[in-house]
Amino acid sequence: MDSPEIKKEAFMSCIEMVLMKKGGFNHNLVVAKLNSLYNTSVMNCYENPEYLRAVLKEVYKENYNSVIDDIKLGLDDLTDIEKEKTKFLKIMDS
Repeated sequence: MDSPEIKKEAFMSCIEMVLMKKGGFNHNLVVAKLNSLYNTSVMNCYENPEYLRAVLKEVYKENYNSVIDDIKLGLDDLTDIEKEKTKFLKIMDS
C-alpha cells in the first residue's frame, strides 16, 4: 500500500467490516448516531476517531472492549499501517 488514501480506505473498510459482522442493528445504530451527532460516517472517522469511540461506547456499552478487540484482530490482516494503527487504537483504547 503506497498511497495514504489507499491506506485510509483499507483501514476504515476493515473497521466497517468488523462492525457489520457484529450485527446489523448495532451497525445501523452506529451509522445513524455518527451521522446525527457528528455529520459523518464510519469511513470518515479516520481523522476523528474520537467520534467513533464515543458512539461505539454508547452503542456497545459493556461490550465496547470486545468490539475494539475484534477491530484490532481485523486490522492485523493489513500490512504497512503500523503508524496509523497505533495512533488510531491509542484513541480507541482511551
